[in-house]
Amino acid sequence: MVSLKLQNNAAPRSWRDWRTWLRTARAAADVAVLDRRHIYILPTLQGWVFALVLASMLVGAINYALSLGFALTFMLVGLGVVAMLHTWRNLAGITLTCGRAAPVFAGEDAEVTLIASEIHHRDRYAVAIHYDADPNPVYADVPAHGRGEFHFTVPATQRGWLDPGRLTAHTEFPLGLFRAWSYVELNHRILVYPRPAPPGIAPPPDGDHGHAGRHSAASGDDDFAGLRNYTHGDSLRRIDWKASSREQGIYTKQFQGASSALLWLDWQLLEGDTETRISQLTRWVLDAHNAGTDFGLRLPGREFAPERGAAHFHRCLQALALFGNDT
Repeated sequence: MVSLKLQNNAAPRSWRDWRTWLRTARAAADVAVLDRRHIYILPTLQGWVFALVLASMLVGAINYALSLGFALTFMLVGLGVVAMLHTWRNLAGITLTCGRAAPVFAGEDAEVTLIASEIHHRDRYAVAIHYDADPNPVYADVPAHGRGEFHFTVPATQRGWLDPGRLTAHTEFPLGLFRAWSYVELNHRILVYPRPAPPGIAPPPDGDHGHAGRHSAASGDDDFAGLRNYTHGDSLRRIDWKASSREQGIYTKQFQGASSALLWLDWQLLEGDTETRISQLTRWVLDAHNAGTDFGLRLPGREFAPERGAAHFHRCLQALALFGNDT
């Protein structure tokens, strides 16, 4: 497994960047194919030196009328032509997709996995990929009818969707005389949760805020309250396995405590600018989830009913991450 840390500080491309005028392989249904229309090839520095040596050998053979000199020169020219073909074929036809990237908090590093697949019965060797933000490539071999994985680390500096940007796939296999490359844009984004405020700056609100004197039937652990359809993130201890064994579906047991109070994490309870409030709400969501408490979240224009579990936890964090920027 090869990984690379990517510095996400490149300036946005503009019309002054000549690379923007070149053909770029773009993803269709999240898959980009490196076909012949999107692959460029030029000699490397070694390739230009090799061509200069061949030209010198040809001049010498002509000057001294050396038959063996002509034979050797033309044999090496043929070798270079064959190497150019194999360099191009080493990249042509590869498909690139992006693996699922787990959400991270702002200030952490996001892990990006790119998957290169091969369906043309050819092993691909020393295929390299790098993002525009960092020229250091990651190398991997792609077996015939198999796939190779490229792992990158991208700093997540602010909440919302993180787009790592355009990438370049290239190869110099087999002789290093030519470099074939292709520009690729994949439809992959990484969700970045807000940076949580340090613990202890603002205490969490009291339970049942805004409903003084009224208790809820929120889920607790006292009395059985019925069944509901299973949702991803529910505790396995609360699944009704008997109903599942009868092939009646997967259900989660619900319990309620008559004296449990609602915990509302409300935007209106905080002061300060937008980012300060979002950061503190993120801290409260983390603390409530870690404590196993049912909590609800109120944002301007949105409200999440009190609940617990991983699914509810991630819904609230996503709402905070995309607040004011729901694109």
